[in-house]
Amino acid sequence: MDYERLKHLDHRYLWHPFTQMQDWMRDDPCIISSGEGHYLIDVHGRKYLDGVSSLWCNVHGHRRREIDNAIKAQLDRIAHSTFLGLSHVPGIELAERLVTIAPRGLRRVFYSDNGATATEIALKMAIQYRQLKGESGRTRIASLADSYHGDTVGAMSMGYSETFHRFHKSLLFPALRLTPPHVFRYYKGMSEGEALGAAVREAEDELTANADSLAALIMEPLMQGAAGMWSQPADYLKAVGEICKRTGILLILDEVATGFGRTGRMFACEHVDVAPDILCLAKGISGGYLPLAATLTTEDIFSAFLGEYKEFKTFFHGHTYTANPLGCAAALASLRLFETERILERIQPKIAHARDQLAREVAPLAHVSDVRQWGLMIGIELASDKSTRTGYPPEKRIGHRVIR
Repeated sequence: MDYERLKHLDHRYLWHPFTQMQDWMRDDPCIISSGEGHYLIDVHGRKYLDGVSSLWCNVHGHRRREIDNAIKAQLDRIAHSTFLGLSHVPGIELAERLVTIAPRGLRRVFYSDNGATATEIALKMAIQYRQLKGESGRTRIASLADSYHGDTVGAMSMGYSETFHRFHKSLLFPALRLTPPHVFRYYKGMSEGEALGAAVREAEDELTANADSLAALIMEPLMQGAAGMWSQPADYLKAVGEICKRTGILLILDEVATGFGRTGRMFACEHVDVAPDILCLAKGISGGYLPLAATLTTEDIFSAFLGEYKEFKTFFHGHTYTANPLGCAAALASLRLFETERILERIQPKIAHARDQLAREVAPLAHVSDVRQWGLMIGIELASDKSTRTGYPPEKRIGHRVIR
């Protein structure tokens, strides 16, 4: 099928995510036909560096032979079988592997298929756990202001972006919002140390005062991704973890974006040795090949759901493609590559090189007001006026122009 026909069909039938379709339908879309290594290849044969790793999920590059072969081998056995009332080999093997590499204390794996479902599951687990433990008053969730945890109703409620979610506000439940350090640093002009102190004090005051009503706190550790690539000092995560432990608030870490090496460690929380009560994983879990997600939790939380059938303590949640065998096979192959190719060790010089280049070549530019980095997660803030940190008006579509 030629390009013009493909463009016509795209404009006629498709509705793309996070896309103003009026603009899209006036433009000539980039239509990808294949991939190779770190590159995407369009229908004209032009190559593009996959700079966002296909939305932060591709880990090892496209068409990795080891992952391709693992999926093909699994396809020769079975493509899908329900996990409700049955189990299967790759799902079991992957669970064991995830528990082996996960932060201490996480012993149970609940599969789903994307980041929003992983965080929704964490939300429901935390709330039901409190009810099963007789803590019926602990029904609220705390999160960081302007955070992002997905676009389903529970995920929107825990996060909330005015731009993304304002039309759905009537559907959402209220959450306790904590001000993260970057707000004090970037918007209020504090030094990094002052901003950290202010954010920790607020977290201490708010979480302590509301502990009796809070079931859990959810946060992306070290780097808030879709919220704006806002970084946090490692000590902020450490302090919040300690406050949650002291107040008995469950700590949910959303590592959908930060997991699987993005920050230089397998999981971002490893930088400060914080172990969450619930961990949300997706994106890079399958190496960027197939939809798969997992929500990991402790034996203590899991045990609260155990009981006689007639008690109906069961966690009544599931998805048709939960633990899809092809996705699990891809994930196992991806994790083997982390080991055999010493991925985490080998990316350290690249992280250091990126940090040096950003400091020397990018930060001094006239319209770069901030550079933020954790490992290979990097955010570059652009401003029309660097001195006042004044952003560009939306109609200029500066981000779009930069990447095009």
